[in-house]
Amino acid sequence: MAEIALTTEERELLAGAGGPAVALAMRLITGLAHTLGARSLIPITSAHVDGCLHHGQAGLDFAERLVALGGQVAVPTTLNVGSLDLLHPGLVRLAGTERRDARRLMDAYTALGAAPTWTCAPYQDTQRPAFGEHIAWAESNAIAFANSVLGARTDRYGDFVDICAGLTGRAPYAGLHLDENRRARIELDLSPLPAHTLRLAAAWAALGHLAGKLASDRVPMLTGCPESVPEDHLKAFGAAAASRGGIGLFHVVGTTPEAATESDATQGVPVEEVHRITPAILRAARDELSSPNPGRLDAVSLGTPHLSITEFAELAALVRAGPPMSPTVEVWAATNRTTAKVAESNGWLADLQSAGIRVLVDTCTYVTSVLNPQTRHVMTNSAKWAWYAPVNLGVAVTFGSLPDCLTSARTGTVTRDNTSWH
Repeated sequence: MAEIALTTEERELLAGAGGPAVALAMRLITGLAHTLGARSLIPITSAHVDGCLHHGQAGLDFAERLVALGGQVAVPTTLNVGSLDLLHPGLVRLAGTERRDARRLMDAYTALGAAPTWTCAPYQDTQRPAFGEHIAWAESNAIAFANSVLGARTDRYGDFVDICAGLTGRAPYAGLHLDENRRARIELDLSPLPAHTLRLAAAWAALGHLAGKLASDRVPMLTGCPESVPEDHLKAFGAAAASRGGIGLFHVVGTTPEAATESDATQGVPVEEVHRITPAILRAARDELSSPNPGRLDAVSLGTPHLSITEFAELAALVRAGPPMSPTVEVWAATNRTTAKVAESNGWLADLQSAGIRVLVDTCTYVTSVLNPQTRHVMTNSAKWAWYAPVNLGVAVTFGSLPDCLTSARTGTVTRDNTSWH
């Protein structure tokens, strides 16, 4: 295996010049670089840490070890969702040692100098990485969004690697950091889909689910889209594609920054496969996200990934336009703290609360104990939530659009409008 060409500064950090925490982090980063076959490391401008959820003792021990060794992040570092809503502690049903350790883990990451953003959508912050910047982000939807929509460059990083990149300011120069790994290899032709379908956010979530299934971990290119695609639709697509498959980058010709033309997206190399996506194929992908015979509707979950300001405004407008939610259906809307503050100042938060909707920050309903333990059937507009929740929570799921979710929450019975899917 070829030796990694470290700079003088990197060799010094590895030898302990930056302190024991950085030396430990450098050993992990260089070890990963060897595994990936990287010839060098790349300086990064930011990191996003996905390891804030308490899954067991190992994660807590690692973070607290870095703190004990005096670790401090070297680049701006944001934090993914944790296991607790620190602003509304009563919403999460963790107790005793479980709650204590979840809080200890979150505290450890802030002690390392990371910003307590507690969001799966750090790209919704005002400080977003610029086109071409090398970063080290974890959290699958954030990776897909940063690479695809912003044109920044990050590989698919996970727990431990993410904070080590933040401490060292380095990542292996491999994977999606490299030009050759960013070219499209599979095409999804959307031209058979009507324009009204492509304006539906839920359709982009279903498309992402389909792309993950067809592309696996290859870079897909979407063609035949007659209009520029809004960011929130791209967010829904990327989140679904990254959870159903291993997609860390996608191109939408005419919309995303590395795909002004098909030739730009493919780097002039023919794709390996072309799939024409018809309305029937898309409806089949949508229906894969719903459980058969789910029974009575118990809850609705919105905001996976966290609701943006635009999405929160849309939700508030729909809430104001109709009656309150049924008392038999729990409705949850998850967002980040910044968006929650904007929602509060605009009166949207009060609109939701008066209609019976609970707003969650710092975490998400499918990763910790938020839903009522008796919940058996949940409706969501998130393909990511629909894909993960049956296994994570043991619930049945119905996938639908945001208006569908609210209509169903008001009546207590699942209602879906299929007209936009034809």
